[in-house]
Amino acid sequence: MPDYEPDPESQPISTGPDEFDDPESAPGLPATGLASRAMPRGESQPITLRERLAQPRMTGAIPEILRLAWPVMLATGAVTLAGMIDRAMVGRLGDDTGGAAVPLAAVGIATQFFFLVQSSLFAVGLACVALMARAIGARDPRRAQRAFGASIQVAVAISLGLSIPISLAAPWTFKFLGQVDEVTQTALPYLNLVLASSVLMAVSLVIESGFRANREMRLPMRIAMVVMVFKLTLNGVLIFGYLGFPRLELMGAGLATLISQWVGLFLLVLALRKSDETSPLAVRFRDVITFNRHTWDVVRIAIPGIAERLVMNTAMLSYIWVLGHYYGTLSVAAYTVGIPLLAFTWIPGQAYSQSCATLIGQALGAGEPDEAERIGWQSAALAIVTAVILGSVVAVWRYELAGLLTEDRAVILALGPFMLALALAQPLLQLQFTLGGAHRGAGDTTTPLIAACIGNWVFRVPLAFGFAIIVESDVSWIWYALIFDHLARSVVLIFTFKRGKWKTKRV
Repeated sequence: MPDYEPDPESQPISTGPDEFDDPESAPGLPATGLASRAMPRGESQPITLRERLAQPRMTGAIPEILRLAWPVMLATGAVTLAGMIDRAMVGRLGDDTGGAAVPLAAVGIATQFFFLVQSSLFAVGLACVALMARAIGARDPRRAQRAFGASIQVAVAISLGLSIPISLAAPWTFKFLGQVDEVTQTALPYLNLVLASSVLMAVSLVIESGFRANREMRLPMRIAMVVMVFKLTLNGVLIFGYLGFPRLELMGAGLATLISQWVGLFLLVLALRKSDETSPLAVRFRDVITFNRHTWDVVRIAIPGIAERLVMNTAMLSYIWVLGHYYGTLSVAAYTVGIPLLAFTWIPGQAYSQSCATLIGQALGAGEPDEAERIGWQSAALAIVTAVILGSVVAVWRYELAGLLTEDRAVILALGPFMLALALAQPLLQLQFTLGGAHRGAGDTTTPLIAACIGNWVFRVPLAFGFAIIVESDVSWIWYALIFDHLARSVVLIFTFKRGKWKTKRV
């Protein structure tokens, strides 16, 4: 094992002057690590980030980005596929009129509330990556362990702090969003079950982030695959009552989610226990239960990220309010089906974002800010090329793909314009995903928050209200407001990344 020289006081490292007075210096759906592998193989000496990326026949950082990104793509794809099959199973359930709109709308509304919790936990995972990757790059595994434990502590607190109030307020909120009683009564049991799984998800998500911060991308991928197969099997059994089990319908989907979270957490903890005591992943129990400066470091970095998720989720709920009040349950159902389907085209951007965050965090920890910038631009280029290809496929075959998720002809026809708008927005969406990950890997979670505020509340939501209330346009124009949202966010993130103040961000 290499000889590390950890700072006994675990003081934060600085790559430049104190930037806390700069409003940009201050931050779902988990990100990550690179300059030294933390634990090199055998007795060989650790290599630097620049040496790693400059190996023969490598074109800049692209091969290393791809090496880290492909397991994330597969893992995210497994999760997304499970979500799509969830929707497909729910789409086969019928309400009293024989259609799928009510159960689909119920899942769509409940999922937005669950996303509020999930995306807030993503912010904690990103804080975990920023802190651990910087410590790993500086060859200080003990500081990485403390940041790991503090991240678990904060994630559990946030999951409880959000899930309980959301559950209590859900009946009133559903009514406020304009949902009919049938949708509300169908959605509430499902929502309470998935909220109950959030504490398990909190710990799992941080453990995954810790593995990825240490460039252990394949293990979370394998576990995600196992959990996906288990969950989908359980879905069929509990939703439709196979193998002699009672037919629980939407409640069965929620119960399958809760049980599969238990299985995923169990597998991740088993893998974590195999870590060597000098590994950055060898978190100690006292690191999880002790409040210290590392706890506040996680909170400080995560708060703007949580605020960003709140901004986006409230914007989504406002979107649903417009759909429910002006366009009806059918449009909400189309939105519900469209999101998991188009999420497949988001996968590359999410993967590049996570690998980029890992590489940039460790590059800054190793004192190589110029290398970090190069990684960011090359990650963005990869994301755009991939987005154009996938967006084109979805745009051309949007109705055929929608038919995989529901047999309801009315929902399929309503979905077409929405999917076209999202396909057109893909290059912009992927760009802001990746550059947002670059900022977060540096510990700057404030800039993505500012970009989200501008995109959602200066463009997307006002345009949606304007098209619905003032212009009284058809629902297609509500979907096209998405393009302006992602355009605005991309412009902000390009400008701030090029300006480079994130290079001197303290964590």
